[in-house]
Amino acid sequence: MKKMLIVFSFLGFVYACNNETSSDKTSGTESTTKTTTDNGNPSYDPERGAGKFTNVDVKPELDKVMAEAGLKVYDVKCGSCHKLTDEKLVGPGWKGVTTRHKPEWIMNFVTNVDEMLNKDPKAMAQLELCLVRMPNQNLTDDDARHVYEFMRKNDGVK
Repeated sequence: MKKMLIVFSFLGFVYACNNETSSDKTSGTESTTKTTTDNGNPSYDPERGAGKFTNVDVKPELDKVMAEAGLKVYDVKCGSCHKLTDEKLVGPGWKGVTTRHKPEWIMNFVTNVDEMLNKDPKAMAQLELCLVRMPNQNLTDDDARHVYEFMRKNDGVK
């Protein structure tokens, strides 16, 4: 098991080091910082991750309608891999996730899984622990927001 972890970590490191695009390379001149990616999303920010969500309006009190809709999404697309406790199943448990990550990061992760797993250090660390890439569930923006509200409910927000 340790050997597999070491091999996967090494392969991930090699992949990350060789995953430059031509716009990332400099040719002796200063490069300019892009404010958007090729698909129009804002540039990567470690606090919010990679994706289109830059500012999620979250009220202090729980939106019960959204949370109920999020439970339905969880039951269909998330529950087979994630427990609602802190216990790992295939993926990490959800207990406390909304206290560890900003809403933008969570919503960018669930809607932009591949890019987040390739760029974000927190997402990569979870991948190293779980050893299974989260599949893209093709969540809509509304699904992602509903799931986030359900996560808040799971974390005790009333």
